[in-house]
Amino acid sequence: MTGAAGTPLREALHALRTDAALPGDFPAEVLAEAHDAARAPELGGHRDATDIPFLTIDPSGAMDLDQAMHLERRAHGYRVRYAIADVAAFVRPGGALDAEAHRRVTTLYFPDGRIPLHPEVLSEDAASLLPGRVRPAALWEIDLDPEGRAVATRLGRALVRSRARLDYADAQRRIDAGTAEEPLALLRDIGTLREEQEVARGGISLNVPEQEITAHDGGYGLAYRAPLPAEGWNAQISLLTGMAAARVMADSGTGILRTLPVAPDGAVARLRRSAEALRIEWPHHVPYAEVVRSLDPGRADHAAFLQECTTLLRGAGYTVFDGGDLPVPAVHAAVADLYTHCTAPLRRLVDRYAAELCLAACEDRDPPEWVLAALPALPKEMAEGTRRANTVERESVDLVEAALLADRVGAVFDGYVVDVRDDAPDTGTVHIDDPAIVARVEGDAPLPLGERLRVRLAEASPGTAKALFRPV
Repeated sequence: MTGAAGTPLREALHALRTDAALPGDFPAEVLAEAHDAARAPELGGHRDATDIPFLTIDPSGAMDLDQAMHLERRAHGYRVRYAIADVAAFVRPGGALDAEAHRRVTTLYFPDGRIPLHPEVLSEDAASLLPGRVRPAALWEIDLDPEGRAVATRLGRALVRSRARLDYADAQRRIDAGTAEEPLALLRDIGTLREEQEVARGGISLNVPEQEITAHDGGYGLAYRAPLPAEGWNAQISLLTGMAAARVMADSGTGILRTLPVAPDGAVARLRRSAEALRIEWPHHVPYAEVVRSLDPGRADHAAFLQECTTLLRGAGYTVFDGGDLPVPAVHAAVADLYTHCTAPLRRLVDRYAAELCLAACEDRDPPEWVLAALPALPKEMAEGTRRANTVERESVDLVEAALLADRVGAVFDGYVVDVRDDAPDTGTVHIDDPAIVARVEGDAPLPLGERLRVRLAEASPGTAKALFRPV
């Protein structure tokens, strides 16, 4: 399959950008403000932490590096230092750059590029925690006891300099080979302890194989990719920081939380039916989270069930509180604790505000007026931006699926039925192993949720018809 200019896929991707009225090039005044800020960021109260050998771990090729970490073993546990790009040092409240960030809300990703939240002179250069560059950051220091429980949290502005830029595969190889120095080697130790703490509090991280668009030979393909253990350990550091930030805001009385209600009984019962159909053992006394942790994402039946488990995570949102009790619900059900987004300010709008609220609380001062003024509108802005990002991701995958299958209409495939509509039980979603496809399936009778099904490809044309399967 090709993604070259002029092909149906490339034209369909271009149409997705234009038809959805997505942001295009940055206006001239935004670029001018970004270049000025890159040359002269607003620094104040940043202590010098450039002696700490931070490192970054990100997807291969990433340049918008939000986080840098340094892990240290202490006499009575561990110290996690997590430096987060200080975007507020570059974005003037009420300016053109700030207004454009509120219009974009998140970075959008496509197979053939991305639409960034901030101009690249900031997101991939002046504000990015690139190795060997002195950068302003919000520096978290979280002390853990020997079991991985957080016992002390500090936050302040600092100047940092990363020493190494790794991708997940690099980090995994060094840890597995025993060649990683302590700040990286401890990622496994601390990550594992935090995973155990997650189990203890009833949280759950879904190790779902990702349906990933791959680029090769000028075209695109699809593959299921199970996350590496290092990705899970790295995610635990981010979760730890998000939980610490939520606690700081809760103690101060002002903040914005990432919340997720507990899944309704009907959704859990439906998931149990799917587990039974897939012959996945789920005793009635065993919690859902324990079942998920026992699964192997490398097995096709387990991967299909993990995909279905994501339905229990729907309904996440952002909730603001100021000067009163915590909202209801306040907890993120999958985290099983208070939680907020604060570790990706180069790519997500809300994180800049969460950082400023936490900095103010830790410095025992009132939050800036520009932060308080923006808080009430943030949940709606983030909801719309997240919806747009999810739509772009799903539509991009749909287009690549259709292009990949365009010349195979009529072919028969083996798959699992991973979703069935409650209002139309003859319509649902099928998970195909090879190629890596998750697409609509329509039949003349109720579909067997969670069971294997041979299906025939009925439609597939990029830009015209999404992949559609029918039972054989």
